[in-house]
Amino acid sequence: MEGGGRPSAAQAALLAAGAAVTALLYSAYRHKARAARRLQGARRLRLDAELREALREAPGRCLPYAVIQGAVRSAKETLSSQFVEGCRGVVQRLTLQEHKMVWNRTTHLWNDCEKIIHQRTNATPFDLVPPEDGGSAVSVRVMKPLEAAELSLETVYEKFHPSVQSFTDVIGHYISGERPKGIQETEQMLKVGTTLTGVGELVLDNDTIKLQPPKQGMRYYLSSLDFDALLRKQESNVRLWKILTVVFGFATCAMLLFLLRKQYRHRREKQRLKQMQDEFRQAQGRLPRETNAEGAEALKNACVICLSDPKSCVFLECGHVCACHECYRALPEPKKCPICRQPISRVVPLYNS
Repeated sequence: MEGGGRPSAAQAALLAAGAAVTALLYSAYRHKARAARRLQGARRLRLDAELREALREAPGRCLPYAVIQGAVRSAKETLSSQFVEGCRGVVQRLTLQEHKMVWNRTTHLWNDCEKIIHQRTNATPFDLVPPEDGGSAVSVRVMKPLEAAELSLETVYEKFHPSVQSFTDVIGHYISGERPKGIQETEQMLKVGTTLTGVGELVLDNDTIKLQPPKQGMRYYLSSLDFDALLRKQESNVRLWKILTVVFGFATCAMLLFLLRKQYRHRREKQRLKQMQDEFRQAQGRLPRETNAEGAEALKNACVICLSDPKSCVFLECGHVCACHECYRALPEPKKCPICRQPISRVVPLYNS
């Protein structure tokens, strides 16, 4: 706390940062909780003939938020793996990732660093059909699959290509603070036949049933987990954000209470000092005006606190002589001069001859 009882700039900045982080965490928690509640309330449907009838009866032939589960089937040509023979899918992601060691000048340690230097994603239209599909006419066309959350791609190929370095390269890397380790090549695919759980907006467009990103801020899911496992995962995320919000909220409240307590104690000390000064003035007013020289001299040398014992100590560093030793010992910690309120670093006894 500063001399005026106000919090210091660092304390105010810490309190403001804690409040801002708590507000951000609470906003994220509310968003996650709302998404989990909407997911829990989504209508669960089966890929059968009743699905088409349910869409025909729905307003606008649309179900705003629904859950379906089915196997992936390509609507056109499938995508073939570039590295694995006979591996086919509908979504393909090729990634080149650089691995290197970077020198940290603060900790004086080499840290692992990864950086994606190239990534390409290919997709082809696909449908969700019943897992035991035997040529069923019921299928759901999946729209904009790359916008979906929880889209699980299986890693079908992964290879690390270590970098080859000469002696001069090693010396140069040590000087620059970066040591390349190599390039990791990865291919991920959403294979044909994979069972997916889709959560989104179901629309009957002519005779085609489409699953597309929902409106009104609801999340779009395409997950390899079943619906119950997906819901448990989202609820677990909600609990994590709730715990973080509570922890940061308690820390911010504790900081606020600490600052308020310090300010309260400062105000009480200020009021006590004012009361002592008022009592001193009242005591001076009660003294008879007609005093002899000896009495006036005794009053002049009296302790300003008790007004009975003579002044017997010098306060340093301010240099005021205003109190007796007993009243100095009774001052509250940290001890401050009753006249100027400066901290008392040491006391020198005063001897009158």
